Amino acid sequence: MMDPRWRPTVNEREFIEQALQSDLRVDGRRPFDFRKLKIAFGREDGSAEVELGETRVMGYVTAQLVQPYKDRPNEGTLAIFTEFSPMADPAFEPGRPGEAAIELGRVIDRGLRESRAVDMESLCVVAGKHVWSVRVDLHVLDNEGNLIDAANIAALAALSTFRRPECTVGGDDGQQVTVHDSEVRDPLPLTIHHLPIAVTFAYFGDGNIMVIDPTYKEEAVMGGRMTATINSNGDVCAIQKAGGEGVMSSVIMQCLRIASVKAADITSKIKREVDDYTTEKALQKVKRTPALVAKKVNVPDVTMKESTHSALENQASKAPNDGQQISKGIHTPKEFH
Repeated sequence: MMDPRWRPTVNEREFIEQALQSDLRVDGRRPFDFRKLKIAFGREDGSAEVELGETRVMGYVTAQLVQPYKDRPNEGTLAIFTEFSPMADPAFEPGRPGEAAIELGRVIDRGLRESRAVDMESLCVVAGKHVWSVRVDLHVLDNEGNLIDAANIAALAALSTFRRPECTVGGDDGQQVTVHDSEVRDPLPLTIHHLPIAVTFAYFGDGNIMVIDPTYKEEAVMGGRMTATINSNGDVCAIQKAGGEGVMSSVIMQCLRIASVKAADITSKIKREVDDYTTEKALQKVKRTPALVAKKVNVPDVTMKESTHSALENQASKAPNDGQQISKGIHTPKEFH
């Protein structure tokens, strides 16, 4: 759906296309440059906010114990849910999700599940009875183009910092599940084998001009779009061609080579931010722990020992006088003899 707040005129459309023919873009980037990427994490594990230029998406991960599917009794589940708010874009309508929201969820879901990026078997607690169901909620805060890539990064960052509660199995029948609080046992991270990065290409003209990370204005002018989901190893996880102009196979292969390079850069960015977040959380935990230990290990205990030792010395020094008094008391009966 076209944004009602901005419709490109014929002159604006020609200006954007002619600039792209000269390898120039309206915001000053080169054709294969991403906008500035920022990743921020919330106070709770499993929460991340991504800014790709002026596009903002927040991801939040939760989990609960459910009964597994009958055809996969020893695997957990992973589901992607998207929310498009009219505050992010007037073109979004409240209520039922539109085509853009459905497509966004499917592209990210396909890249994560079909590539088996998250180890589903590690989410099994009791085969056939209890598994963890992981839910990723993606909230679009501001739409300035290329929501797919921003939402994909938000989902990966949130999943990388998510911690699920540890649980044990016991009982007489060995089927009783006990979920431990985070204060009792440390939560466990998800097992993530690789990070499938979505890289979106926009095509212009007859499909011979392409750029990555299109802005909202470029999306309004483009003739077609393709999203390649690929990891840092160069493995193609998924490809989504959302209608529009046809693209030659040679152009697709060129896009995959470019996407492989960009995926490696974004993967390094995500891992670096996650490591910084994990280190900061660990330091906060260490700072809280000594305060508790300091209350248990009390310095006055040593002082009490010293005072006790001095008291014993004083008693020892007073002992001879007491002995003399006692001896005098004993000698007095001898005087009667």
